Formats: sequence, structure tokens, C-alpha cells
Amino acid sequence: MSDELKQRFIEVYRQNIKREGADKLLDYLQSKGCDFFTAPASTKFHCSYEGGLCEHSLNVYDCLKSYLETERAKNFGLEFSDESTAIVALLHDLCKINTYKTSMRNVKDDKTGVWSKVPYYEYNDTLPYGHGEKSVYIISGFMKLSREEAMAIRWHMGFSGTEDQKLIGNALRMYPLAMALMIADCEASSFVEERKDKK
Repeated sequence: MSDELKQRFIEVYRQNIKREGADKLLDYLQSKGCDFFTAPASTKFHCSYEGGLCEHSLNVYDCLKSYLETERAKNFGLEFSDESTAIVALLHDLCKINTYKTSMRNVKDDKTGVWSKVPYYEYNDTLPYGHGEKSVYIISGFMKLSREEAMAIRWHMGFSGTEDQKLIGNALRMYPLAMALMIADCEASSFVEERKDKK
């Protein structure tokens, strides 16, 4: 991962997130026991490379900020503090910390027929607490979240999650920041990062 992305993440974090415990959480993200800045965002889909998790978090932040500045969002009354926006976007996928391990597998070159060992990411969750709820759990160990922030992070997967559809729909209607974060996450992973991967 480029130092530029890491530095931008830290800058956006420090500029916007000021609540008690935020500094300790940032220290944890930069510690030796945490791979946030080197982990991928997935094993083979969006940002599936070293540093992809940090890059994806910044992409979601940019998409969320952009969405909240639209007339449509403003007409719906979707206005949230810079701090809440930064918290939910930058930290929604902390559940992926220390879950991707580099392994090796044999791959055959289609042109030459020669087999070689290549690295790949294997998913190995040692804290199986769920997805969004695990991110909320990790953050809450350092700083307090508002209910809206916690719900946004918990439900950011929207209808692509495995929970009851009615429960998801209710959560997204009750907590507009959850809907906004879901849209930003989907835009980042399905469009912004898809285009980058194809270049």
C-alpha cells in the first residue's frame, strides 16, 4: 500500500474524529498487532490486494461525502456531522482486521502449461462475531458511538447481508445514515474499485 493512502487516512481521521478514545483507536490501527493498513478488503473481489482495506475505506468516505452533498440527499434531510460521516465511512470494515492470511497455491499457466506457486489471500476469522456488528464491537472498545453511527456500521451491507429482509429494511428506514453508508459502500466496491481493477 502506498504511504500516501495511509497518510491521507490518518489526516482525514484526525481532522474529523475528535471524541474521547479516538486517538487510542488510531494508535491501535497503526500498531504491530493490527494489519489495517496492509490488509486487503476482500480475498478476490474489490481491493483484493495489500492495502486494499485502507483504500476501500477512503473510497467509501469519498462516496459518502459526495452523496451527502447532492440535492437529493439534502431534500431528504440527510445531514450528518463531519465526525459521524468520517467514523462510519473510515471504520465500517474494521471487522476485516487480521482476517486475511497470505497462503500459496499452485496455478497452471494456460499458455505454457507450467505450474507455479502463487500467493493468495485466505479468509481466517479468529473473532467470528459477524460483519457490521464486529466492526461496532471493535470500535466500541475504544470510543462511544451514537446509535445512528452504530446502526449505520452494523447494517452497511444492506440487503446483501444474510439477515431477515424485513429487519434490514426497517433498520435502513429508521436510520438514514445506514442507508447512506450502504449506498456509498456499494458505489465504492461495485463502481469505483471495479473500474480501478480493470485498468
